[in-house]
Amino acid sequence: MFLFEPIPWYSILMWFVVLGGLILLNELARLNKWVSLALFLVLPAVLTVTVWTRTASHGSSVSSWFHWAKVYSALAGSLGFLAIRNIKGWANNRYALLFPPLILAINIMEAVVRDFQSFGANGIVDGTFILGGPWNIMNGVAGILNIITITGWMGIFIGKDSKKDMLWPDMLWFWIIAYDLWNFAYVYNCVGDHAYYAGAALLVSCTIPAFIIKRGAWLQHRAQTLAFWMMFVMTFPSFVDTSIFAVKSSHNPVALFVVSALALASNLGVLGYEIYTIRKTRRNPLKEELYTDLPAYRQVAALR
Repeated sequence: MFLFEPIPWYSILMWFVVLGGLILLNELARLNKWVSLALFLVLPAVLTVTVWTRTASHGSSVSSWFHWAKVYSALAGSLGFLAIRNIKGWANNRYALLFPPLILAINIMEAVVRDFQSFGANGIVDGTFILGGPWNIMNGVAGILNIITITGWMGIFIGKDSKKDMLWPDMLWFWIIAYDLWNFAYVYNCVGDHAYYAGAALLVSCTIPAFIIKRGAWLQHRAQTLAFWMMFVMTFPSFVDTSIFAVKSSHNPVALFVVSALALASNLGVLGYEIYTIRKTRRNPLKEELYTDLPAYRQVAALR
């Protein structure tokens, strides 16, 4: 196949199991703050001491600095968003509301650095095969553009229902799709043999809730599903490496180039639309929400 080696039926079935499991866990975490604290604070604290020091040790495909940084940054994001949603006054504190775009930008920049580092690679790096090339540079630039096009953080608010979701009206479908294409390209470039699950299934698991279950809460969905996946893969790295369900990348230079080109093109498109909107509306994206004229924005902002 173009992106991956031949995929058996049971791996296709497992892809949907992973997708459904992540969506269900995300919904579980939305129930209340106590469930979230158990899942994102107590559970990883136990796993850090009892499991990850063995399963994510040197030589494992999840032993690199990136995997350790990613699991804790995803957990930090989930706990930080939980604090904003539940601590009185934080949802109206501009300094507290700086946290969501900051942790998002840090997560993207971690991957950008990894992409640039992988440019000259050709072989096993930190337990996984990487074929470096111009696609790493292309996708690194796409990630930087993805950070630049983050807008409207000052419009974040907390929903009034029992879930108390963190809603971000200015984070709309076109930015989310550009992020998904960039992030899939990153995983495909740098952890290609994990991309079938960690790229495709993981990204779909937060995009579906953002479009169908709870609009406006994409970043909350993303942080929580990422935290669940990282905890799982740090605990059971063999699932994506040597199990019967593992699906390997084709490591095809054409495929690597195409996915990174799509990521770069989509993020250039979002940047172009952002510049067009700024010129048209005279709004300052550093001080105010940008896409207030769009129906998708209004649908979420109406819940404020």
